[in-house]
Amino acid sequence: MVKGLYVMNQASFELVYPKAVRKEIETLSDIYKQPLTNQQLQQDLSVLHEAEVIFSGWGGPKLDQTLLNAAPNLKAFFYAAGSLKHTVTKAAWERDILLTNAVKANAVPVAEYTLSQILFCLKKGWTFTRSIRRNKQYPTKTNDVSGAFGSTVGIVSLSTVGRMVCELLKSFDVHVIAYDPYIKAGEAAKLGVKLCSLEEIFSRSDVVSLHPPLLEETKAMIGKELISQMRPSASMINTSRGAIIKEAEMVEVLRERTDITVVLDVTSPEPPHADSPLYYLENVILTPHLAGSVGKECGRMGSYMLEEFKRYINHEPLRWQIKEEFFHILA
Repeated sequence: MVKGLYVMNQASFELVYPKAVRKEIETLSDIYKQPLTNQQLQQDLSVLHEAEVIFSGWGGPKLDQTLLNAAPNLKAFFYAAGSLKHTVTKAAWERDILLTNAVKANAVPVAEYTLSQILFCLKKGWTFTRSIRRNKQYPTKTNDVSGAFGSTVGIVSLSTVGRMVCELLKSFDVHVIAYDPYIKAGEAAKLGVKLCSLEEIFSRSDVVSLHPPLLEETKAMIGKELISQMRPSASMINTSRGAIIKEAEMVEVLRERTDITVVLDVTSPEPPHADSPLYYLENVILTPHLAGSVGKECGRMGSYMLEEFKRYINHEPLRWQIKEEFFHILA
């Protein structure tokens, strides 16, 4: 039987790997130690000697040369979370460790959150909310609401989440346009999306939704020049990373363009500094990195890794395996 270990942050362990998932994993493998934190593991790397697989998640170990030297039998790493950028090293690729993660599972609630905000923004929900709070009365007319029918939604980056959002939007009567320099027109067409320039996304969309991975080339990619082009009463949603926006420039535009609404589930830094204008600008909506997996939703990530493990022991191709050649463009 395959020998394995759990190594991750214990505060979230039972959320990520709920009892039913652990029971099935432990039926299919020999988990020969109690769950470990990375700190506990580092104190005694000899526990890795027998491990063929590691089930991990937030706070998991770094797959560096020291760890791999202590784990001569390690063949697969199941990461029940998103990005592996701070986990995988050159040594892991050289050892040909099988790597898989739950980025698809974590993308589900992000896409759901994004869809909810797109539809709410198309109804000018946040605009009316702040108007009612400020004026203590309902608006006298609502005929200038876009709604979903015939509106245009702009998706920046057809990443895992971006693609899921496009799939969800197929159920609604919206036009979807997207910017992604890595995607070809035929691939976008399968998603029901038309590729456009970044400038067109901002000038044509009723709602712009940001989904780029945080890479050197995406840092500070959204600034005053783009945001100032947004249509009257348009909205922008960011569930990606705060650092893709030039915050000072965004604030400058939002002070002038009070018709624009910005929904930020991520900021840089996170949370914003206590004196940040993001807290008091009426047309900024802040949520506390709520879009990703929280509470019971975390169990989906462990479930995905259980399914990957079943494929592994049955010698089937993994569904969410991470390949070295694409690693540089991942979040």
